[in-house]
Amino acid sequence: MDNLFQFGLLAFTSIFTMVNPVGVIPVYTGLTASMNEKDARHVAYKAVLIALITLLTFAFTGGFIFKFFQISVNSLKVVGGIIFFMAGYDMLQARFVRTKDDNETIKDFAKDVAITPLAIPIICGPGAITAAIVMMNDAPTMMQKLTLVTALFLVLFITLMFLLSARQVIKFLGESGNKILMRIMGLIVMVIAVEFFFGGIKPIMQSILKIN
Repeated sequence: MDNLFQFGLLAFTSIFTMVNPVGVIPVYTGLTASMNEKDARHVAYKAVLIALITLLTFAFTGGFIFKFFQISVNSLKVVGGIIFFMAGYDMLQARFVRTKDDNETIKDFAKDVAITPLAIPIICGPGAITAAIVMMNDAPTMMQKLTLVTALFLVLFITLMFLLSARQVIKFLGESGNKILMRIMGLIVMVIAVEFFFGGIKPIMQSILKIN
């Protein structure tokens, strides 16, 4: 039972850190700034649902997909690092806002931003996907797998609660506080991106150069 609790705690903290619900807030408010409360909440629900389905899919099939296409986790880290760095840079400039086209309806716009970039790769990024795959591979028993799934549901539920209360939080912080928070989180995302990139490129280069 102690081992199961430790595994569950490790799974929760790993997924929570990679999803980073607090860091999603400024991105979400920026993307939904032109929407009313109802449309913004719809985006939150849809984004979290898509992120959850994606994480569960990769958790259960990620190992098979990687083997089938001969993809390594290191390659995922490199590409994810690049994507994260670009997203972090936009956040650092406090300009992570996707504007609506003139010919695009609010529904289409909401549907678009809910899928990308909010669900993927902001909520369900390469870090969260990698963590889900690795933790599932480290869960040999059915109870551990169930514990991991529970951790995923819990983290995404917390993320949804953060998103639904995001506008109140941002209203409390004000426009200046929102920009400061976005820049701080952008810097953190960029640092994570660098860690991911070099964490993936190092073993790849060692393999190419045959360095132990």
